[in-house]
Order: sequence, then structure tokens, then C-alpha cells
Amino acid sequence: MPPAATPEAARRIVLDGQPVAYQLRRSQRRTIGLTIDHRGLRVGAPHQARLGDIEGLIRQHGQWVLDKLANWRERPPPATLAVGDGTVVFALGEPLTVAITEIARSRWQFAGNRLYLSPTASASANQLLEKALREKARAVFTERLGHYAPRLGVALPPLRLSSARTRWGSCSHSGGIALNWRLIFMPLPIVDYVVCHELAHLKEMNHSPRFWSLVEQLCPEWRSRRLELRQHARQLPQL
Repeated sequence: MPPAATPEAARRIVLDGQPVAYQLRRSQRRTIGLTIDHRGLRVGAPHQARLGDIEGLIRQHGQWVLDKLANWRERPPPATLAVGDGTVVFALGEPLTVAITEIARSRWQFAGNRLYLSPTASASANQLLEKALREKARAVFTERLGHYAPRLGVALPPLRLSSARTRWGSCSHSGGIALNWRLIFMPLPIVDYVVCHELAHLKEMNHSPRFWSLVEQLCPEWRSRRLELRQHARQLPQL
């Protein structure tokens, strides 16, 4: 069995006179990769990669790293959506209008393109909207996994909802799949792309050509949908 990914290790490097902290994670990947998001610089590297080679690549892209980190620091925090009567959000690409009302047996209820919420002192409209959309996400994701798993010849995997800020899905070595509940804000074809991507990892725990051929088998338009995913990710409401 190949070695599993190692926990992330905190390290520090000096770029153009500036100390920069980064997280190093070693795994079965073949190349060294740099990622920058709200958490800072993250580096993925093969198990056998030498630290000198890893930091040499960081220095080679030093100005890019510094510029990206500065962009994240200067980026204003996303505005939180104030949910009230008449608020419209998009779920699976369709407008969903919130109606604040009294509901006898539930705190929320879907009815066509409307979502009825009944806030209380202990559960705000924002909190109820998230809970309702999480419930919808679980049902939709389970159905889409059930739709595509047989096409790949795999059993329906256990599903976990994720709240990650920058990761849309993951597949564990034990065969479980996690999908970000915020995908519910995106059109169904994008949800399907992420579902197909993670299902393909049940057979190939890498991003090799064989992996992408499995993705294409399930989702021939995966390239355009991956681009759409990145575009929609910049516009998601914050609850």
C-alpha cells in the first residue's frame, strides 16, 4: 500500500527579505505545487522531494508568491447576506425566494421556487437558510452519486457534507466522499462535475491521465465545467 499523505508541517522561508510562512504537505503526488488562498502559502510535494528542491521552487516563484499573498491581505472580507422576506438566492442555478412566515411543524419548508422560513430568537433566518440548503444539498448530492456510481462500476459511497472554504470535494482512502454543501448555490451540471471528479478518485487516488479519462467517461464536458466552477466560486453568498 502506498504511503498516505503526511500531516501539514509549518515552515518559514525568506523571499526578497520578507519572512513567509508556509504549510508543507507530502503525498503521492508527482510534482511540487504551490497554492495561495486565505490560509496563506501551501505547498504540496512528493514524499521523496528534497527540502532544498521544494524551497528552490518557492524562491523561483518568489515574486508571484509575494504578490498573491499581498492580494489576499488587501481583499475585503465578503459581505454577509442579510436574509429576510423576499431575499432571493440561487439554488442549483434556479432563483429561490425566501418568505418569512409561521410554519406549524417545521422551521423551514420548500415549495416550488419558494423557501418558507420561521425564525426564532435562537435560530435566525440566516441560520435556517443554511440548514435548509444543507438538507437540500444532502438529498441532491446523494441522488447524483447514486446516478453516476453505477456508471463507473462502484458502490454508492458514504457522503459527508463539508464546509471547506476553498475545497469542493474530497475522497478518502476508506472510500467516503465529502462534498461542499455550498455547491448547492451552483448549477446542477457543475455539481455533477464535482461528483464525477470525486467518484473517479475511488478508482484512481491521483490526477493521472487515467484519472482524467475516468472523469471524462462520466462527464465529457469536465473542462468547461471546471472553468465554470471557478467562476461561480467568486460569487457565492456568505451566510
